[in-house]
Amino acid sequence: MKFLARIAGVGAFLLLGACGQQGTAESGEEQAPAQVATMTIQPQDAPVSFEYTGQISGSNEVEIRARVTGIIDQRRYEEGQTVKAGQTLFQLDDAMFKAQAAQAEAALASTKAQLQKAERDYARIAPLTSKDLLSRSERDNAASTVDIAKAAVMQAEASLQSARINLGYTTIKSPIDGVAGRAQQREGSLVETGSDSLLTTVAQTDPAYVDFGMAENDYQNLRQAIAANKLAMPDGGFSVALQTPTGAPLAQTGKMNFQDYKVNQRTGNVAMRATIANPNHRLLPGQFVHVLLQGAKRPNAIVLPQRAVLDNQQGKYVYVMAKNEQGVNVAQPRPVEPGEWVKMDGDLANGWIIKSGLKAGDQVIVDGMARIFFPGMPVQEGAPEAAQSAAPATDAPPTGNGG
Repeated sequence: MKFLARIAGVGAFLLLGACGQQGTAESGEEQAPAQVATMTIQPQDAPVSFEYTGQISGSNEVEIRARVTGIIDQRRYEEGQTVKAGQTLFQLDDAMFKAQAAQAEAALASTKAQLQKAERDYARIAPLTSKDLLSRSERDNAASTVDIAKAAVMQAEASLQSARINLGYTTIKSPIDGVAGRAQQREGSLVETGSDSLLTTVAQTDPAYVDFGMAENDYQNLRQAIAANKLAMPDGGFSVALQTPTGAPLAQTGKMNFQDYKVNQRTGNVAMRATIANPNHRLLPGQFVHVLLQGAKRPNAIVLPQRAVLDNQQGKYVYVMAKNEQGVNVAQPRPVEPGEWVKMDGDLANGWIIKSGLKAGDQVIVDGMARIFFPGMPVQEGAPEAAQSAAPATDAPPTGNGG
């Protein structure tokens, strides 16, 4: 309400300022200077951050599917709990598969016996052929029988291997460490290979991923600012901090690990991703968070307390204390273009970067604006709060992107 009253007062006296000045001149009365506090502009490096909405996902998410058709005999994990790589999740009824493996073993033994008989026959026939006691054709037939037997053995070995693989598929294990999801099938259910084979999922959540998108315009502006030395990037790229949707900070932090090479035609964003340490598994896949890209700085930036920036129908403006033609300190409105919100020391704990409209040495009024009834009103230092100059930048994290 105090801010609204201030703006209303400023707007009214913007309209009536000339009348007030004329009335004062005609009556010969002197307008009492308003008591204000000012800040002398000193450009400095200002830490900035860029804020986006992101969603948590597992760094590795695996679908656990049945590879053979069978009946679920047991579920051997607790839904929603951590599982280890190699841990059994489901056991299918394996009686039929054991029988098939035994049958394949028997078939292999039979073909090996046939091979041994064929090799013995050939061993007897070959010497007789060299002595012209048997025809060459009989020797060739014996050799072919050996080759056919060898091929039969290879086929039987492959059938046995396939049967053993299928038997192994009846024990369904987790391929990774992670958190197992809800079981999609229950004990006694028939599962089949194909579209109905999904049993559950396992997600690796440490580290976790946070996926977000940067608007194409923001991406281009960021690149241009870096190229023009208007934005200094940190060594190693942005660091990533997270907040809840309500703005509460989260303890988990991370680093950027992916930036797409193209703009998504559907969303108009450049897809990005960060890796976040999540040892306590507090971040859950699907969770929405605010993503803060931190570590960059605006070199030689002009920063004001957010309260010093006012609004009117023409946009943002501030009051600057300057001398008029008579050498009297007066409040002059100055239109400005604000940039990001920043968090620094002292009076700039809630600061606002000013892109244009001010220069070094300007004395900006930061307190007492409610006492300024019209542009050009006399003012003097001595507001209810002491004037402060801009403090040096620190490495404290900024509050976010003020647009």
